[in-house]
Amino acid sequence: MTPEETKRLLDRLARIEGQVRGLRNMLEDERCCEDVLTQLLAVRSGLESASLLILEKHLGDCVLRDSSIDDATAARLRETLKLWSRHASPAG
Repeated sequence: MTPEETKRLLDRLARIEGQVRGLRNMLEDERCCEDVLTQLLAVRSGLESASLLILEKHLGDCVLRDSSIDDATAARLRETLKLWSRHASPAG
């Protein structure tokens, strides 16, 4: 990863870490379920964003590196992954 990509990911993880600490405090303070659920959703969204950063990097550096796929097709594939990640719901 480039230094900029690493910084983006580390910043995102630091934000997630703070949100998880906030969740713990919310539970200790016996905050209402809706507030806790909202914070859980924010954490999940942050993790999904971090995962997407890693997935995009893996796609570019590992999957498509020696591929015969042209740049336009690779770009469409990346956009499809972004679209999917926005609309995918976790299994449960």
